[in-house]
Amino acid sequence: MTLPAQGSERFDVWAPNATTVTLLVGEHEFAMSPRPAKAPGHGGWWTAASAPADGEVEYGYRLDEDATALPDPRSRRQPHGVHALSTTFDPTTHIWADGSWQGRELSGAVIYELHVGTFTDEGTLDAAVGKLDYLAELGIDFVELLPVNGFNGTHNWGYDGVLWYTVHEGYGGPAAYQRFVDAAHVAGLGVIQDVVYNHLGPSGNYLPRFGPYLKSDGGNSWGDSINLDGPGSDTVRDYILDNAALWLRDYHVDGLRLDAVHALKDQRAVHILEELAVLADAISVESGRPVSMIAESDLNDPRLLYPRSANGLGLRAQWSDDFHHAVHVNVSGETAGYYADFASVGALAKVLQKGFFHNGSYSSFRGRHHGRDIKAGLAHPSALVVCCQNHDQIGNRAAGDRLSQTLSYGQLAVAAVATLASPFTPMLFMGEEYGATTPWQFFTSHPEPELAKATAEGRIKEFERMGWDPNLVPDPQDPQTFLRSKLNWSQTHEGSHGRLLDLYRRLIALRRLTPALSEPVFSDTTVDFDDQAHWLVLHRGGIDVALNFAPDEAHLPVQGKDLLLVTDEGAQLLSGAPGTLLTLPGHSAAIIK
Repeated sequence: MTLPAQGSERFDVWAPNATTVTLLVGEHEFAMSPRPAKAPGHGGWWTAASAPADGEVEYGYRLDEDATALPDPRSRRQPHGVHALSTTFDPTTHIWADGSWQGRELSGAVIYELHVGTFTDEGTLDAAVGKLDYLAELGIDFVELLPVNGFNGTHNWGYDGVLWYTVHEGYGGPAAYQRFVDAAHVAGLGVIQDVVYNHLGPSGNYLPRFGPYLKSDGGNSWGDSINLDGPGSDTVRDYILDNAALWLRDYHVDGLRLDAVHALKDQRAVHILEELAVLADAISVESGRPVSMIAESDLNDPRLLYPRSANGLGLRAQWSDDFHHAVHVNVSGETAGYYADFASVGALAKVLQKGFFHNGSYSSFRGRHHGRDIKAGLAHPSALVVCCQNHDQIGNRAAGDRLSQTLSYGQLAVAAVATLASPFTPMLFMGEEYGATTPWQFFTSHPEPELAKATAEGRIKEFERMGWDPNLVPDPQDPQTFLRSKLNWSQTHEGSHGRLLDLYRRLIALRRLTPALSEPVFSDTTVDFDDQAHWLVLHRGGIDVALNFAPDEAHLPVQGKDLLLVTDEGAQLLSGAPGTLLTLPGHSAAIIK
């Protein structure tokens, strides 16, 4: 149930664990009374009919005999932090300027992932607005924001959020968020918001004091699981669905990236992901614009993507780690850990044709078989969001180092072509387009000394177990770790940085002007490759994408005769019997029509 922004019922709260609830508004107290259940399974709500019906106020709840006032589980604003009182916020007061925005389909689009706190020096949403024209000129279609909801401390990746309905005050709060989305739409950019529905952060999580939001048994890697299928879960699921609707309706967001859906433990016949897909479809009809639900999934299960009419969950897309791993191995040569299975050009060839590498094959990292095939006709290649770098694959490395800190321009260029000329929906991580040499490290700002110490020590121990020198692992609590991760925008026009940026612009423009790169289905894709010589040619819709991962010159058989794009001017097409040969210098790529 979405609560209104005006009226005394804006303070209604679900607290089935409490025997008494007192609402504090400023200096006043209001005894709350149980509200009649509107449907079976939806009891436990409290209301205060005499509470102020309008105006911006600070408020909180005192449960039973506890003298401490707690913030609202559905708080829209926390100007003094996640442990303090909540503040009302009316999203309807914003006058939107995006009336002409018709939305954007995911097919053929390019996504740009960014973290608000490190995207600019200021680290705010308003400062990020100043970069929207740059992103539009680059050719970006969607900006994907890492989580922005309330967390404890000043800076954080965002995945330790505890108040899902808020926007972190350090980023500018909810009003700044509306300004950002509005400005993005005016600039022709859609907005995808990263949301975390699988766990809550370690500090400021008061939800269990109110009701059965969590399950104490069968938690996931980050703590207790959300109660999606136990007693009281009807209202917990509403809490998630209403939050999704808040971003899509009140903030005009164009889609949600659903974090780690494999950690959602839901045994119901109708999975929460299916309910989220149904919600997206309903809001799409209501708003007259496309709304995309994108899952981060480690399952390699295409049923997430299949339409509900084919017994799928009906999500629009999911991230594909297999693509990242295959590209990363072939450009970097790194084969440790989960990269081991991808140590061949053939692995990338399989991903390009099948979507997943592990489609029922044996995963040495997992020690078991993994994934399943994508059935013909039930999912389009654009349903897989792919990248050669993202926040996880950089930030979860010991030193948070980017590809651009160790690879040459040529290697970065090959990775760019592989990603942006792939059949899938490409996503860039902020700064990738100009080869940013600033790292993106794991950073936290827990104010509690014990939690800060445990986080720092746990990070070091994790990498020590994997054989890393602990001196190479930055302290996540050191403010310099956060500051080092901010982008250095002065690099964009320097030497090879400017050259790489120009390549990304040309690649994205070519992708937009060449439907054959994004429209054909899986069956229209074929691949030639040579594992020993380390090259690959992707054939798709009358287009050849040639990639030379080796440092030496290669001669590749291609079908096309017109060079549309090269990353090295030494590339040459030689026609003759029995066909056309493309000469590619080491660490270079070309697109041929």
